[in-house]
Amino acid sequence: MNCSRNDVVLLPIPFTDLSSSKVRPAIVVGHGSYPGDLFVVPVTSQTAHSDFMLADWRKAGINVPSGVKSQVATVEDSLVRKIIGRLTAADASALDTHLRAWFQL
Repeated sequence: MNCSRNDVVLLPIPFTDLSSSKVRPAIVVGHGSYPGDLFVVPVTSQTAHSDFMLADWRKAGINVPSGVKSQVATVEDSLVRKIIGRLTAADASALDTHLRAWFQL
């Protein structure tokens, strides 16, 4: 699937104990140097576990108020089930600010 930065995608996210996975939304934050690799950050409706809230979650294709977690993962683009939306400019700017803070850039 041809994903771009700030696309909101559905893909299987493994549980932390790797016992199973569940299809969840994530935001594409970049492409890896290996063809087909994507860098993503997970989106969660468990807002107490998020680092910041998406202001325009509906426009991003998400059904419920959600936030972004500071957990960057590298995944193969073949795992993406569907592109469900795209961040608005305001949410993309907020994500950029948080990425710089998380990585101390």
